Amino acid sequence: MSHTKYKKFPLYMGVFTIILLIFLRFGLYFLKSDGFSGLSRLLPVMLLFVIIFALCTSAFFAAWVYQDCKKRCDDPLLWALVIIIATPFLGLLIYFLRRSEIKGSCPACGHKVSLKAKYCEECGKPIQKEDISIMVKQRTHHLTFIVAGIGSMVLMLVCLTGFIVSAATGNGINTDVTSDERVWNLGVINMNYNGYTDDVWKLNFKKASDGFVKEQNMMIADADTQQLHVDISCGTVPDGATLVLWLVQGDMARSVDVTNLSEPLEYPLNEFENGMLHVRLQINGVENTVSEIYMK
Repeated sequence: MSHTKYKKFPLYMGVFTIILLIFLRFGLYFLKSDGFSGLSRLLPVMLLFVIIFALCTSAFFAAWVYQDCKKRCDDPLLWALVIIIATPFLGLLIYFLRRSEIKGSCPACGHKVSLKAKYCEECGKPIQKEDISIMVKQRTHHLTFIVAGIGSMVLMLVCLTGFIVSAATGNGINTDVTSDERVWNLGVINMNYNGYTDDVWKLNFKKASDGFVKEQNMMIADADTQQLHVDISCGTVPDGATLVLWLVQGDMARSVDVTNLSEPLEYPLNEFENGMLHVRLQINGVENTVSEIYMK
């Protein structure tokens, strides 16, 4: 019994490590960004449950494959890891295509013999049809794992559908460019570069969905003397296209059209207070844009 538990220990540790890494990923994302500011609490909860139920689905099907492999004298730990790593959908497909033939024990000597064998290759005793029912019980084993796996999969799909529908319709997602919370976009952007180093925000993009908002938080150290330096060049400006700079802090929001800057803009910050300032670029059709924004 102790030897069996020892063999299962790496599998348990593998599952535990995967779950721990997922929670760590959520934690790092929360610390690195604004967390889930601007999102309804329901959305990250649904996403978390999608991941949890996906892990449960993998774990239950991996447990069933583990037991099935033992029944077929195959490598149970290897195939269980395949199910977890390759996801149950792909993993089960590979397993059913490659799994070993089930064998039973020879009534005479106990040697593992194929159910299709005419005689035992160990002792040579002929295998009669009536012996097959003695060699192995033909029934689906460990139904609990299968039912639990299917249940987890259904719950995962329900949570995933709810998350996708909520995200697609914008329910619970902040898209207000004047909001003091984080702005979440429902569109896409094709970027060449986006980075914030040495207190300088550089954004270089080809094009984006209409109304797409890209933002960077900056710190005002001295609002009375500091200015926001904005150097932007829009390579392609279709008719009616604009690029708007937004500065948001608390209830205060200021906007400047920076579509056709002939020279760098120096924007005073004396209207704001010392502290964090949301600097946002609202992209309305402009393309091939290069920008550099910093405080001085």
